[in-house]
Amino acid sequence: MRIAVFGATGTVGRLVVEQALGQGHEVTAFTRNATGIEQRHDRLHVMEGDVLDTNSVQRAVRGRDAVLISLGNGRKGVVRAEGTKAVIAAMKRTGVQRLICQTTLGVGDSKGNLNFLWKYVMFGMLLRQAYADHVRQEAYVRASDLEWTLVRPSAFTDGPRTGDYRRGFAADERGLTLRIARADIADFMVEQLTDATYVRRAPGISH
Repeated sequence: MRIAVFGATGTVGRLVVEQALGQGHEVTAFTRNATGIEQRHDRLHVMEGDVLDTNSVQRAVRGRDAVLISLGNGRKGVVRAEGTKAVIAAMKRTGVQRLICQTTLGVGDSKGNLNFLWKYVMFGMLLRQAYADHVRQEAYVRASDLEWTLVRPSAFTDGPRTGDYRRGFAADERGLTLRIARADIADFMVEQLTDATYVRRAPGISH
């Protein structure tokens, strides 16, 4: 499958690229700084540009079968939502339908999955801007007529891909560790390329 990855130099995005290549996909990695992508592969095409520039994004998505978004902006709130908005616009112009977008556990009906720390301290105060950015990001995706999947991971950890994590759990599911390896987030995102189970759904993933 021919795919485009936005946020390709991020801590999750670079693993999405790596795992997608490992599964035989042809990858266009979109990044602000091409030097941040050290991997070399016959099926890897690196494209440098600004995700807020629809014209640049359009060149990256044209002819792709699917698009994966794993944009980050630290504690700030702008790039996730507005970058996703630009990607959606480019997809509509080029006729690409499949979108897999990483947001965060805690948005929308998944807020009930969070514990006190994450609900009121982390997202309520320390990461308020980032959380609001994800809320806007999801709103843009849901308002589109694309074949989207919103991937909602819990807090990122390091470690190898295990494939052993909880997915698509209920909005009131409790007892989660609220942690998941970045490699497992990438695993789930790449899996969605060939699995329609979660089309137009927002599955949470966590240990």
